[in-house]
Order: sequence, then C-alpha cells, then structure tokens
Amino acid sequence: MSIIETEATLHEAHRDNHTHRDVNGGWLRPAVFGAMDGLVSNLALMTGVAGGAVSQQTIVITGLAGLAAGAFSMAAGEYTSVASQRELVQAELDVERHQLRKHPIDEMEELAALYVARGVEPALAREVAMQLSRDPEQALEIHAREELGIDPDDLPSPMVAAVSSFGSFALGALLPVLPYLLGATALWPAVLLALLGLFACGALVARVTARTWWFSGLRQLALGGAAAAVTYGLGMLFGAAL
Repeated sequence: MSIIETEATLHEAHRDNHTHRDVNGGWLRPAVFGAMDGLVSNLALMTGVAGGAVSQQTIVITGLAGLAAGAFSMAAGEYTSVASQRELVQAELDVERHQLRKHPIDEMEELAALYVARGVEPALAREVAMQLSRDPEQALEIHAREELGIDPDDLPSPMVAAVSSFGSFALGALLPVLPYLLGATALWPAVLLALLGLFACGALVARVTARTWWFSGLRQLALGGAAAAVTYGLGMLFGAAL
C-alpha cells in the first residue's frame, strides 16, 4: 500500500511540476533577435559616425535614422520570412490531406510502419494507426507531426513576428540614442547605456536557455562592445582620410 501511495505521490508531483517552456512560439526569436540587433547595429552605427569627429546633431540624426530604418527592415523581413514558411507548411499539409483522401489505406500503413520503427509491436502499431485514422483531421495532424515534424495548430504568426521584431528592434536601438535625447553631449553615456542594455538582454535570454545569466550577459556585452570598437576605429580612419 505504501508503494502505491508513494507512486501516486510521485505521479502527482510529476504532473504538477513537469512543464516546458514554449519553444515554438512565433514571438520569442524575433523579439530577442530584434532587441540584440537594434542595440548592436545602432550602437555600432553611432560610434562609427562619432569616430569621424562629426557634430552631436549628426550623431543623433544617424541614431534615429538607424532606429527607424532598422525597425521597418526587421519587421518586413520577419513578416516575409514567417509568411513564406507558413505558406510552405500549408502547401505540404494540402499534399498530405490529398494523400489521406486518395490513399487512406496506404497512409494508415505508413503511420503503422513509423510506430513499428519506434519499437511498437506490428499488430499493436497497425491497430493504433487504424484507430487514429478514423478521424481525417486527427490523421492529418498526426501525419504532420510524424512526417513533417510540425504542429498544424501551432504555426508561427507572421504578424506576431513582425510586430515583435519592430518593437524590440526599436527599443534596443533607442538605448544608444536616449542619452543624447536627454541632454548628453558626449559619446560615453550612450556607449555605457547600450553596453548595460546588451548585458541585460543577454542575461534575460539566459532565463529561457540552459546558460547562466552572467555568461550570456558577458558574451553579448563582448560582442556588442567589439562591434562598437571596430566601427569607431573605422570612423576615425575614414574621418581622417576625408
């Protein structure tokens, strides 16, 4: 009796605590990529221009132009990319739907063979495939999962990806410009705020990955800092040459 109770307790604990993060959502990747790209690209753009010994007004205009252009570019790119991917998936689903209507027995045998390949007894695999194939929509979903590796009910949204990219890029790109908008007259406050933002973004990403927050933060800080240093040096070089 104690063994049964223990197993029941473990089962309840597993059911209550065994959860997973959303790894298929359409917002996380473009949002994270957009924020990082906005920070790094606009910081590098502004430091490159500042390295050429231009006026404060030129640096601010450059930063704002980079923010607007990058945000619209990211949104358009993400929308097109995700929409194209979704259209491709829908086309493949149409092919599978046609095959299920035209060759239901062959598709059922194909599904049974997949289960057999995973270690299920042939008779049981065929019985399971037969039962699952009774509902055409359920059969389509299962074939999509097993053959295409996709969930027809969880396809990424192009609009969500575009809005996420636009907003996150604009937010990231705003950080290097913000000190100037608040009255700063030197480059270092913009660089400092942007680098802090890069570290914070990297640390935040670590919450949905297996990396430690400080490693992820320092890695992003180093990459962004290197990009800013290189473009600043190029700005000085080209500024002196011109």
